Amino acid sequence: MRITDWPDAERPREKLIARGPQALSDAELLAIFLRTGVPGRNAVDLARDLLGQYGGLRTLLGLSREQFCAAQGLGMAKYAQLQAVLEMARRHLGETLKRGDALTQPDAVGRFLQSRLRDYPYEVFACLYLDNRHRVIEFCELFRGTIDGASVHPREVVRGALTHNAAAVIFCHNHPSGVAEPSRADEAITRRLREALALIDVRVLDHLIVGDGPCVSLAERGLL
Repeated sequence: MRITDWPDAERPREKLIARGPQALSDAELLAIFLRTGVPGRNAVDLARDLLGQYGGLRTLLGLSREQFCAAQGLGMAKYAQLQAVLEMARRHLGETLKRGDALTQPDAVGRFLQSRLRDYPYEVFACLYLDNRHRVIEFCELFRGTIDGASVHPREVVRGALTHNAAAVIFCHNHPSGVAEPSRADEAITRRLREALALIDVRVLDHLIVGDGPCVSLAERGLL
């Protein structure tokens, strides 16, 4: 059955307008993005097929260009639209951490870091540089590694702090496995970086680990 033959209250677009996006299922949200189906399958049916095939929204939205375009009902135009949507979402979250803003909302910081780091298939170590009032100076991705770890060089971290004239920093990195529990290596590199930055009077406020759930804070764990 075509979606246009459904009752108004059940059509994804009308349902979103009437009840808000949170009322829609993943398939309904994806159907709005797809707009059209394929022969014999409306947009909602196609969305359900895709979610079933790839195991959920996160996997589907994280496909490579080649994988995405090869899927039924998708293609280069849809891929371009998707990347634009994802980038707008990242920039929207990034506005909470724009230059000159004080870090007063820890949850917003966590959401921003998740949007930037969670979906990398390898570890990425990054740093938020802050001034003496904990206002954001810059967010920088510093090191990239394999799925097992990233080589973090204290000298480069110190150089970055001096370049940005930072008074404090927040470190962050992702665990591609999705498990955000800190390892002994995470604790060790945090101590090394804290000791190196102490020589130039730069404080380490936290080290956040990004996984599938909420970010894990080494400071909250008493590991800083």
